[in-house]
Amino acid sequence: MKKTLNKILIALLVALSFLPFSVLFGISDFIYFLLFHVTGYRKKVVYSNLRNAFPEKSEKEIDDIARKFYRHLSDLGVEAIKLQSISEKELDKRITVSGIEKTEEYFRQQKSIILLGMHFNNWEWSASLQRLSKHQLIMVYNPVRNNKEMERYILNMRERFGAISVPVHKSARTAMQFDQTERPGCIWLGADQTPAPTTKFWTQFLNQETPFFSGPEKIASKTNQPVFLHYVRKLSRGKYEVNFIELFPEPAKEKPDDILLTYIDRMEEIIQETPEFWLWSHRRWKHKRPEGIEMIKRLPNN
Repeated sequence: MKKTLNKILIALLVALSFLPFSVLFGISDFIYFLLFHVTGYRKKVVYSNLRNAFPEKSEKEIDDIARKFYRHLSDLGVEAIKLQSISEKELDKRITVSGIEKTEEYFRQQKSIILLGMHFNNWEWSASLQRLSKHQLIMVYNPVRNNKEMERYILNMRERFGAISVPVHKSARTAMQFDQTERPGCIWLGADQTPAPTTKFWTQFLNQETPFFSGPEKIASKTNQPVFLHYVRKLSRGKYEVNFIELFPEPAKEKPDDILLTYIDRMEEIIQETPEFWLWSHRRWKHKRPEGIEMIKRLPNN
């Protein structure tokens, strides 16, 4: 029964993807009304996260950010659905790219690269950047639990333009394998997700003790693949600028922890500038730091 319902839902989502943006954004407005005013979807999580991240802001400012976040989340939902059928011509109207020429220099040198991304603005449409990159784009993801049909639907969307999806537990092996292939790889890691509390990397982030996966730093140090920040900026509704910002050309030469700390610094700056575009409904601070694990100090200029 569950499998049949999933198939019906996926068929509906595929059908919705063929609607024009004017209709989809009308649907988004209705979704916002339902999420914020009717169901109160994860409101406690969102408001708690915002209050803890910005203790200096008034309740009115927190409420303003939350409302903008829910509007953006609703847009993000319909934009993700649209990825199933959106044309390359339409994408060219809605996405501009900055900094990709530097990644192409590394391709000519037969070097793979690492993109440290974040759940900010529309990260899903970045799967379409395979059209513009000579590197093989490798999208690292967390498998969907107990729902293979929905996982396949999501992966099909992301792989439409030639990108490869790799589960997180295979990311390190895949990154190293692409150093041995004729076509260098570009591995995309959403490094702002929540690891197990036993991780050794805890630092201050948005005024809270926060754990981070240390995998991205370990991969970068071991492979010496140049590290870029993947930053998506919203230009207007349904239009984005994707930025590739080089952080470390030779990560193997960096001090321990500096790669992740630099990424965290840049990410925090971006979120503080336009906080409504980060994924506040995620329970990012659900863990408490275990006894015996020391906090890693942020870089001196922070």
